Amino acid sequence: MVSVPWPLPRVVVAAPASGHGKTTIATGLLGALRRRGHTVSPHKVGPDYIDPGYHALAAGRPGRNLDPWLVGEERVAGLLRHGATVPSPADIAVIEGVMGLHDGAVGHRSYASTAHVARLVAAPVLLVLDTTAQGRSAAALALGMAAFDPAVRIGGVVLNRIGSPRHESLLRDALAEVDVPVLGAVTRTTDVAAPSRHLGLVPVAERAAESVAVVDALADLVSATVDLDAVLALARSAPPLTVPVWDPAAAVGGPTGSDRPVIAVAGGPAFTFGYTETTELLTAAGGTVVPFDPLRDRALPSGTRAVVVGGGFPEVHVDALAANTGLRADLAAFDGPVVAECAGLLYLGRELDGVPMCGRLDLTARMTGRLTLGYREAVAAVDSVAHGAGDQVRGHEFHRTGTDPGHGDPPAWRWDGTAHGFVTGRIHASYLHTHWAGHPRAARRLVAAATR
Repeated sequence: MVSVPWPLPRVVVAAPASGHGKTTIATGLLGALRRRGHTVSPHKVGPDYIDPGYHALAAGRPGRNLDPWLVGEERVAGLLRHGATVPSPADIAVIEGVMGLHDGAVGHRSYASTAHVARLVAAPVLLVLDTTAQGRSAAALALGMAAFDPAVRIGGVVLNRIGSPRHESLLRDALAEVDVPVLGAVTRTTDVAAPSRHLGLVPVAERAAESVAVVDALADLVSATVDLDAVLALARSAPPLTVPVWDPAAAVGGPTGSDRPVIAVAGGPAFTFGYTETTELLTAAGGTVVPFDPLRDRALPSGTRAVVVGGGFPEVHVDALAANTGLRADLAAFDGPVVAECAGLLYLGRELDGVPMCGRLDLTARMTGRLTLGYREAVAAVDSVAHGAGDQVRGHEFHRTGTDPGHGDPPAWRWDGTAHGFVTGRIHASYLHTHWAGHPRAARRLVAAATR
């Protein structure tokens, strides 16, 4: 595919570690730039589903993930171009990093780190520094972060949680000594944040008006404390993108047939974990994607031929999910293909924390005190509606629940010599979260199964 170079201004918002304020600055930057009249494309490094929800609210367009582990490093820049093109061309992209700048997949050095993505998309970095209890050492930290990988260009810093004007002056003088520009300074008395719980921030869909207020406050904060002109100049220093734009139709090879089966995709406050590219791929493969909310809709969408139930927080909404007996009965009786990930797995079981669910899978699930988190390299154990036996997939786990039994016979996946998930009839369900841009055959296979 021939690609026309695109001079897309772009900047990566990173930090030395988690907790320095990346999401605050990135979300506020998206909102502040949008207020100025810019069309801003929001992106997030890594597999996280929640931050992109706040990004989308701030930017007014879908928040998208850039994760080399999930999609392959060869697709990252193309996915950036796609996200910055749909639904309309953006004039700047803001990419929020993950963890510390150089923290990658465990055992794989910098692979899938923020620094890795910054290199892949040739974007300068805006480093957010938590300056609590720190003086001149902040300059040494910024210098070390830049020197660790010379291929990553740190174009400036935002000083976060400054204690006083004197503190700010000390920090600015120290950073001037090492030629690192300060593009913003936020005092530690500023208290603007989204609420969190056991798996991170509370998703936007669960908070509605409160989420809008938080995002507005973050835009106010960044507008008042960050030099937006300097950030724009930094973003414009990025070279043109020369890789071809990612195209969902090309990825799936076009529609599977002339029929356009209805693919019902769960959403609403209980099922907020999903990647925008999933619905784009299903549509490109010939499906008609129709969302439904298991908390409110009493039945599956009319004409449903396949169902996708992704991740989320069903444990928070378990009583309301149980109370929607009409939809639970509809799903229990549905004999078409179903793909479920994590929360979807729990919802399809017999019960969650003792509360009845759909009963499509013969399992019970409960909250535990143990966090299961990390990237996985999985192999499909058997043929299913989404994967062929032997298909290799990279995904991630992120949950504090467990099921009894722990897996089916046959299982959905195998990794590290262990069986995981369930394949029962036309159901494929597991804890593994996947990004179908990395294996688009799953979308094509599901639409084909729905057509049959």
